[in-house]
Amino acid sequence: MASLQPLSTYVEYPVEEMKQRAISFRKEMQRRRTVRHFSERPIPLEILEECLLTAGTAPNGANLQPWLFVVVSDPKVNHEIRVAAEQEEFEFYHRRAPKEWIEALGPLGTDEHKPFLDDAPYLIAIFGKNHSLLSDGSRVKNYYMNESVGIATGMLITAIHNAGLVALTHTPSPMGFLNTILDVHPDSKPFLLLVVGYPAEDAQVPIIQKKPLEEIATFI
Repeated sequence: MASLQPLSTYVEYPVEEMKQRAISFRKEMQRRRTVRHFSERPIPLEILEECLLTAGTAPNGANLQPWLFVVVSDPKVNHEIRVAAEQEEFEFYHRRAPKEWIEALGPLGTDEHKPFLDDAPYLIAIFGKNHSLLSDGSRVKNYYMNESVGIATGMLITAIHNAGLVALTHTPSPMGFLNTILDVHPDSKPFLLLVVGYPAEDAQVPIIQKKPLEEIATFI
């Protein structure tokens, strides 16, 4: 039997205020940019803790919360991750990736070199847990793990931007080296590596355009 309680946290706004809140938030998120040039300036850990707690509020399958966030700030570990990631990225750019994918990445100016993994003060390795332990000690499979972790990651990126920081989603493939370097059980699957910090003073970003509403949504 499910344990239920009255919904007490919902706040309804007047329609005009709803519109303004939606517009304001959209404009705020349109300022967000993926950054590849990071400052080494330190960040108080409590800021990241609050962002992670926000991510932890994400909807997920059966409320099993199948995510693990490993926050890395040790420069030695950061560099170890960089070396392993660049090995995989070299294979990707020079052997694995189809020509079409390399051409699509061309305007972004990316290659196998990932100095941001050394420069940024924090790396957050995000894992999806295939199984969870219940309070009675039993082990259960996590369903909708990828969907749940993806939603939580999106909320984390949003929270990081809202706090005044920048981030980069990095997905070298395969990422099994993260389990080894960070001593994470292989039952947890690497989802992505989130690079977090302040932008470098001379940071540059590609000139890009986001698709308009009519190209990303239909109304029936």
